Amino acid sequence: MTSTLDDADTEKPVHRERFERPASPATGPRRVLRDLSGASVAGGAVGLVFSASGPIAVILSAGTHGGLSSAQLASWVFGVFFLNGILTAIASWVYRQPLAFFWTIPGTVVVGASLNHLSWPEVLGAFVVTALLILAIGLTGWVRTIMAALPMPIVMAMVAGVFLRFGLDLVTATGSDIGVAVPMIAVFALLSAFPRAGRIVPPILGALAAGALAVAASGRFALDSAGWLAQPMLQTPEFSWRAITELVVPLAITVLVVQNGQGTAVLKQAGHEPPTNVAAVLCGLWSLPAAAVGAVSTCLTGPTNALLVASTARSRQYTAGIVCGIGAIVVGLFAPAFVSFMLATPPAFIAVLGGLAMLRALQGAFVTAFSTNFTLGALLAFLVTVSGVNPLNINSAFWGLLAGVLVALVLERQDFTPHNR
Repeated sequence: MTSTLDDADTEKPVHRERFERPASPATGPRRVLRDLSGASVAGGAVGLVFSASGPIAVILSAGTHGGLSSAQLASWVFGVFFLNGILTAIASWVYRQPLAFFWTIPGTVVVGASLNHLSWPEVLGAFVVTALLILAIGLTGWVRTIMAALPMPIVMAMVAGVFLRFGLDLVTATGSDIGVAVPMIAVFALLSAFPRAGRIVPPILGALAAGALAVAASGRFALDSAGWLAQPMLQTPEFSWRAITELVVPLAITVLVVQNGQGTAVLKQAGHEPPTNVAAVLCGLWSLPAAAVGAVSTCLTGPTNALLVASTARSRQYTAGIVCGIGAIVVGLFAPAFVSFMLATPPAFIAVLGGLAMLRALQGAFVTAFSTNFTLGALLAFLVTVSGVNPLNINSAFWGLLAGVLVALVLERQDFTPHNR
């Protein structure tokens, strides 16, 4: 059973069931509205802006290079936002913790490379088989046990390696686009330095507003004409051993180990107890209708959840998840217009916004990774993850986690004792 979110670490969660049930019944609309605050709305909005900017560019890049039509790309974007937005809002409400489900970004990169020699129907067939595999593994109830056995410092070192690029992008964007970056950083710093002002206008929301004003003043907002409403396409998969062999295992690993591993670690670091087995089952179930409209597999995302848990007090962070989910539904319905709007802003705007929002999450990941045990394993996990190596089309975060655990098993065996852990 999971512990209630209102308790400040006074109750240790005890898992006796294969599938985690909510610690308490889902709160009614009045309680949700009472827990809703400007900070949680801002956190949900920033999480949504992050998901609908850089990650969207990954989809557009992969699909464009793979020869997908604009209609197929719009349907893909509809699936990853509308369907996953529903899941995010419901899961966050039921479990009273932020549970942002979106799509596997490393998996999208893998798919983009495969589109050079696989047909789109073959890729869709691999999406369906991947969904069934994730669902089957989730139903075994082993996912939580496996995740619990992984040393948290090593997992968080992998997370730090993934999150590092957001901090580096912040620095790079500041050097390349001072006119946009400096106002955002200055407003963020001022609101962070004066807590009273920060409670009225959350620092990240102030940075967003300052950046929008700076972009508008510079005259660099170039909005292309686009349609408004999404038109999802039901697409027929084609099952081939070539596509299944190449894509299914890498996609399943990026969902269950890399993405869900990040999401679980971020939420635990913030004091939550995410339903790991239930999340795996939901990822498998939701990936089936997503595949039907041409969308890559669903996952419990790490970066977006890191933004949500940084929004407000822990007991109210679930409202940020609900806001993010409802916003994602809207984005899915108006996907063509929203994507056009986000891509019309300079790259520095998104890079600075994401970097500022991820600073605390990156700091927490480093502290957890290198302040106690498993420091050598954590270092290897971090280095391999940052390296970007991807043997067998599997993302470097998986290899980083694997390398860190293997090094710890050989050279840091004493840290696996219950006393040291």
